[in-house]
Parts: sequence; C-alpha cells; structure tokens
Amino acid sequence: MKKLQNKVALVSGSGRGIGREIALKLASDGARIVVNDLDPAPANEVVAAVRAAGGEAVACIGSVTQADFGPRFVATALESFGGVDIIVNNAGFTWDNVIQKMSDEQWEDILAVHLTAPFRILRAAAGFIRESAKKEAEAGTPVFRKVVNISSTSGVYGNAGQANYAAAKAGINGLTRALAKEWGRYKVNVNSVAFGLIKTRLTEADAQADASIDIEGRRIKVGVNPQILKNAESLIPLGRGGTSEEAAGAVYMFCIPESNYVSGQVLICGGGRP
Repeated sequence: MKKLQNKVALVSGSGRGIGREIALKLASDGARIVVNDLDPAPANEVVAAVRAAGGEAVACIGSVTQADFGPRFVATALESFGGVDIIVNNAGFTWDNVIQKMSDEQWEDILAVHLTAPFRILRAAAGFIRESAKKEAEAGTPVFRKVVNISSTSGVYGNAGQANYAAAKAGINGLTRALAKEWGRYKVNVNSVAFGLIKTRLTEADAQADASIDIEGRRIKVGVNPQILKNAESLIPLGRGGTSEEAAGAVYMFCIPESNYVSGQVLICGGGRP
C-alpha cells in the first residue's frame, strides 16, 4: 500500500516547474491530484502524465487570484474524488524592484497571489475539513490532513529588491502558524516549506536577455544574471542550487503519515544556506 493511496491532493500552480514535480511526486505515492495552472495546455499535460503512470488526476484551470477560485478548486476535488486530504499552496511568481521604484500594482499583485489566494483556498476548504473531522472523531476513525504552504528564504530573512515577495512569504509563514493552532483540533498538520535557490525556468532565464513570462496578459520580467547566480551557488554549503524534484521532496515529507506530529513549522529547503 502506498503511503498516500487514495488521498486527494490539491496543488496550485502545478502545470510547470516545482508545482508539476510536487503533483507527480504525490501521485507516484498514490494520491489523486487536482492540477491547477493559468493555462490549459500545461495543466492537461500533467494530468495526462499522472494518468499514464496509472494515477488519477483532473485539471482546474484559472488564476488563483480570482475571487471565486478557492471555492471552485475545492469543489473540483469534492466532485471528482469526494474529499480533500492535502492542500499545497504553490502558485506564484516574482515581480522584483527596489522599493522606491515598486508600483502599487507590483506590491498588490504579489501579495494577492502568494498570500490572499492561499487564504481563500484554505477558507473554502474549512467547511469540509471541519465537518469531516467531526464525523471521523464520532466514528473513532480519525484522519490526518495536510496543508503545505510554499514560502521562501526571502520571507524568512528578507531579500533586496523583493519587498513585495518577502512580505508575502513572511505572511504565509504567519498564516501557517495561525492555522496550525486553529486546525490542530481537526487533525490537520499545517506547515511551510521555504525554498532557497531552486533552479526553474524562472531562475535559469538570463535577466540580461530580457526574459519574461506572461501573467494574465502582462509581461513580467524574470531571470537572474548568470554571474549573480554563480555567486549565489558558491555560498550554498552543498555547492549548487536545488532541483525541482528535490523541492518536491521537501513538500512530500509534510504530506506523509510520518509527519503527523509536526505542525506549525517552517522548513528551509536551501542546501544548507540560511
């Protein structure tokens, strides 16, 4: 029996990058996955990959920042698989600038995707979780559920040029600790994973080459200067940036039964660098 057999996992932002690897990792251990992405093509590709490996998955397309997304995301899980066991709040992007050049839009959009969206998703799941926990307690068959919020070392230590992102990720750590106290009675473990340098399409792009991504019709500049990236890696005790698969492994640890007595924690996945 796989450790996550028949568990239902919602993974936001799971069409690409780290989110994709999280979805595939959980599915490989038996979880049924609700995949989310802004665009249908990458979400459907992950669904197809899960199914090809013998798993179960469905897609819920759309921006996590839409006011109705949280209820729709949770409803997709309930209608498709009949439950919610794991929620991974992963969706996000960066939009960097020094504070004197940062617009209100940059500030608000980053807080919306990294903090408000997870709040809405978790609020939407609260009713099901509360009622299920009550029934399970009465029947003497308690079930542990898992919430893993994706944070960043920027949210723990700060990072120049990322006032918006650092504030949002510090906020998600606060939300994690508050919800761990609220939902402990429902046997829900709530934790954060704070990533350091993880190599993805966003970090591997060369900022000097004007690399950008499309976020709901807006071009957002991404990428890291190769020399800055090299310097950052030299400060990591393990000597390199992490892979998406390794990032997914850190999330996985908070989803399995071995973490049933771990809650309200922020785990730094950064190769030994604080």
